[in-house]
Amino acid sequence: MTDEQTTIELLRRFSPLDGLKRDNLAALARKVQVRELSPGQVLFKEGDTEKRTFYIVAGVLELQDHGKAVGTVEGGSDFARNPVAPVYPRRVSAKARDRVQFISVDSDLLDVMLTWDQTGTYEVSELQGQEDVGGGTEDWMTMLLQTKAFHKIPPANIQAIFMRMQQINYKSGDVILKQGAEGDYFYVLTRGSALVTRETPLSKDGIKLAELHVGDTFGEEALISDAKRNATVTMTTDGAVMRLGKEDFKKLLNEPMLDWVDLASAQQIVAGGGQWLDVRLPSEFENQHLDGAVNIPLYFIRLKINTLDPSKKYVVCCDTGRRSSAGAYILSERGFQAYVLQGGINKDPI
Repeated sequence: MTDEQTTIELLRRFSPLDGLKRDNLAALARKVQVRELSPGQVLFKEGDTEKRTFYIVAGVLELQDHGKAVGTVEGGSDFARNPVAPVYPRRVSAKARDRVQFISVDSDLLDVMLTWDQTGTYEVSELQGQEDVGGGTEDWMTMLLQTKAFHKIPPANIQAIFMRMQQINYKSGDVILKQGAEGDYFYVLTRGSALVTRETPLSKDGIKLAELHVGDTFGEEALISDAKRNATVTMTTDGAVMRLGKEDFKKLLNEPMLDWVDLASAQQIVAGGGQWLDVRLPSEFENQHLDGAVNIPLYFIRLKINTLDPSKKYVVCCDTGRRSSAGAYILSERGFQAYVLQGGINKDPI
């Protein structure tokens, strides 16, 4: 199987991709490749629920119902302009009769892009603001739209988010936000790279928590928990960010992305294979915690997130629910299924 980068002209052959504005279609083209199936290979099976939108570029794809041929999709035909069997779960199976070339798009991403494209009066180039220095600044938007948690956000909110964001340019060594300062903005790194550090009594220079690259987000913890900044973010190269004000962030991004559960529901999730994740300080955790809980302090979540199991459900908890809501947001934003214990562990007897 070989992959070949798509072009705007190729994507315009398909519906509803042909309705996207050129710059938005170009952003999609950079994320989609032409792939191949050998004769007899299966593209998907009857009953599949994976949300992928498929288009046939060349060759003949046979549609089968319980092993019996019920139709074909031939690349270049009028019928092939439309997605193949777009209903979920799939009502048919699809198998290549000969060498088939196809493209595959995340269905949720496509739906968000179409809505974003059609409800706004702007294009990607207009949102970038400044000229593209070094290339790839549009990738941060595509990365956000591909984030599973972003699919919880109503399309109207997505439109408002991009329209209300401001671009700020920085030089290498500039401090974007300082530990101990008040939280005022949510940030997306759109160009360059940055370092997240946290000052401790044993390290005034700060311990390294994370490296940030294009598409990474930061600054949400202080906004959600109404606390001081718990780390410093410093540019390691020249670059730029897009930022969203605190109130816009809370209304447009935070509220739709968080799933709150009461203690009974949380206990059911944990009993069904989920995991308590306590984001308080180790001293707080040692003094009092829920049975079976693991402890990752909020300021360490970005550093330790690769130790968590993406297939597991996490119920994030703290004493009141404030810090845990910030932790759950970070997990959700990175594709984890996370819930927040409403009121925290101090609300009900343990």
